[in-house]
Amino acid sequence: MASKHNRALAVSVGCPAGIGPQVALQAAASRPQTRCVLVGDNALLRQLAGQLNIDPARLVTLPNAAAVRAIKRGQIGLWQQAAALPRPIRPGHPTRAGGAAQLRWIDQACSLVEDKSCGALVTGPVSKEMIARGKSTAARRFRGHTEHLARRLDAGPVVMAFCSRKLTVSLATTHLPLRKVARSLTQQAVTNAIVQLVRLLQRRGHHAPSVVVTGLNPHAGEGGLLGSEEDTIITPAMRRARALLRRHTTLTLSGPWGAESAFRCAAAGRFHGVVAMYHDQATIACKLLGFGEMVNVTLGLPIVRVSVDHGTAYDRAASGDASARGMQAALKLGHQLAAE
Repeated sequence: MASKHNRALAVSVGCPAGIGPQVALQAAASRPQTRCVLVGDNALLRQLAGQLNIDPARLVTLPNAAAVRAIKRGQIGLWQQAAALPRPIRPGHPTRAGGAAQLRWIDQACSLVEDKSCGALVTGPVSKEMIARGKSTAARRFRGHTEHLARRLDAGPVVMAFCSRKLTVSLATTHLPLRKVARSLTQQAVTNAIVQLVRLLQRRGHHAPSVVVTGLNPHAGEGGLLGSEEDTIITPAMRRARALLRRHTTLTLSGPWGAESAFRCAAAGRFHGVVAMYHDQATIACKLLGFGEMVNVTLGLPIVRVSVDHGTAYDRAASGDASARGMQAALKLGHQLAAE
């Protein structure tokens, strides 16, 4: 078995009608030092490689785990057992068959990491709608990679996080309708988001991390005038997190702060990380300050999983001019985390 320092990355390429296959190929080709196994429709990937002027000799079909472990630097692996799709595949036009294939590709790439053939899972952008139209129970329950992988891997509580040069952010809740966020917010969820973010910051070289926690309500509740969750949930969770981390971590933990102040100060360098309470509270700031380089990380899984922080971009798929910067950043971080 290859050492964890040089194992390949398993890349599920995402929706075949979107930009995922293109950016996966471009990113893999631009990082010959990072060995990648692309899990997607192989005929489509070879066709795209020709359009992108990627040397076809670099594309190697991998029939089994032994071939994955033997892949050489500079080669781009194509997983032979990946599900193929009926033709034609039309850029910008997702299909139900494509949705079913996307879920199989995620699971196949995940299996390559589970059996230690690959060192990390890197996921491309998917169509949640098309996956959820599938017939299987897993498809119907699909709301995002984070939740699906947690169920598949029988993980404990997992935390969604985002990393860029300017921001590192974790979320206490993930893909929920906004009306459900307040009743889903718990002390345990906030504690997990703090603890997992601190551990990620330490892995990224911040040995004495400083973290700010946002409030749920405007102005962090304004002393109870605009909501009580800051007093009843978030502040107690911060105390629990401090107690859990005290023995092994030098930590500066501030909050709860109004989200606008928390993100402004973090972007200015005052904090290494931010703990946000819900999805858009985090991602609006992340995409304003780090679009194109932000990487999604799932914390708390038994494997390393990273992802691009952009969608399928069907309009870009049709034009063929998508940027691969996000996937390049994901491959870089996945390689770093897998090598620890």
